[in-house]
Amino acid sequence: MRLYRTLKGNLIERDGAYFEAPEGDWDALLNHPALLEIAREATSKKAVVLDSADVLAPIDKQEVWAAGVTYYRSRDARMEESKDAGGGSFYDRVYMAERPELFFKAAGWRVVAPGGEVRIRRDAKWSVPEPELTLVANASGKLVGVTIGNDMSSRDIEGENPLYLPQAKVYNGSCALGPAVLLLEAPLDRSTSVEMAIQRDGKIAFAGRTTLAELKREAEELLGYLFRELEFPCGVYLMTGTGIVPPDDFTLAVGDRVRIAIQGIGTLENTVG
Repeated sequence: MRLYRTLKGNLIERDGAYFEAPEGDWDALLNHPALLEIAREATSKKAVVLDSADVLAPIDKQEVWAAGVTYYRSRDARMEESKDAGGGSFYDRVYMAERPELFFKAAGWRVVAPGGEVRIRRDAKWSVPEPELTLVANASGKLVGVTIGNDMSSRDIEGENPLYLPQAKVYNGSCALGPAVLLLEAPLDRSTSVEMAIQRDGKIAFAGRTTLAELKREAEELLGYLFRELEFPCGVYLMTGTGIVPPDDFTLAVGDRVRIAIQGIGTLENTVG
């Protein structure tokens, strides 16, 4: 079952059919103590039609956070981009450390919806999208679902100095989520695929694939660290890192189309504006 947030209210999708959610407030729905049960009950009602033009980012008052260097491929890329700044070993230490790297990514109101425009910084020369499984936790820290995230990143700014990470990661149009939240009735299989394709001028400029088997840290571990000294009254979204990194000679351009697909969740598509 998937939760959609739309201009006309919240919907629950099951087996390709859509139903009105029993709770009209998105934040209350995510934090309902019997979320799976009320979602199942809703799917026994009359089906409705989903207009794709009405689909919003599946987030309201929640914050988006992110975990870094959780894939070996990401570790290598971060070490390479920052070696001239003396930060090459930082990322290897984070990859091997007990404590994960966690950082703030976006307020809910900044998140770009499916079909919307993500952005590259005007003062960046090397920008990439990062496809990420994104955890959805309620206010008590319980994992209730997952969605797809696009963590837009300015690699040259981060590589210049690791302390520039917030500027490389947090700016207008730097985060997209969607198209829906997959409610977890069982853990995702480690073989679940994550795919990304970037289309430019009608042709595929880059494509890559990985699986959750390459993700070093468990969801509960990451959420446990995030909730140690932080409260999230409406819940929180946590991007889990990327295992797909374009080659060093690739950078996004205005007009590129980024397509991210995660098996069992769906497909998130955005244009670079």
